[in-house]
Amino acid sequence: MKGVFGAALIVVCGLSPGQVVAAGNAENGKAHYTICLACHGANGEGNPAIHSPTIGGQETWYVERQLQNFKSGVRGPHPKDMYGAQMRPMSMTLTSDQIVADVAAYVNTLRPAPPKPSISGDAAAAEASYALCAPCHGARGEGNIAFNAPRLIGQHDWYVVQQLVNFRDGLRGTKLEDTFGMQMRPMAMTLMNDEAVRNMAAFIASLK
Repeated sequence: MKGVFGAALIVVCGLSPGQVVAAGNAENGKAHYTICLACHGANGEGNPAIHSPTIGGQETWYVERQLQNFKSGVRGPHPKDMYGAQMRPMSMTLTSDQIVADVAAYVNTLRPAPPKPSISGDAAAAEASYALCAPCHGARGEGNIAFNAPRLIGQHDWYVVQQLVNFRDGLRGTKLEDTFGMQMRPMAMTLMNDEAVRNMAAFIASLK
């Protein structure tokens, strides 16, 4: 089992640094953020009622990459990923790499309040399993650009569940162009059932 986990860690972490495209200007990004405001909120807090995740405070390089993935159709094309599909036309209003970088820089300045727990999961039951996630995402879920691993803390637990299921079931992370999404898929597949997914989301929500 250790051999399998070790090999998986090498695959998911990789050795490539995070891809930062352009230096963003947060002040310019604030004006373009108006297209995001209705769903993601003034502080990037998200809105569970419309399945919008927290984005405030997320690292600029990760926000840039996901916006570019939505724009290019790398993320969100699966017919069952209805919320990913909704993001594509929004991302396409950001008409240049510089605008994408500016919006990402502005999003990084936002400081939403921590979300309230919304799912039933056993955090303690997932603590051991999180050892597979910690080398890339950090012991506190703080993320690590060196491993292209985004910040997890501060995210809605329901969104963590949604994305783990999307990776596990092949709605996300199957495109060859999505290198880091493809690396996440086998990690999500180690969570053998929905209960394990909920437990993992509950554990991540407990991180400070």
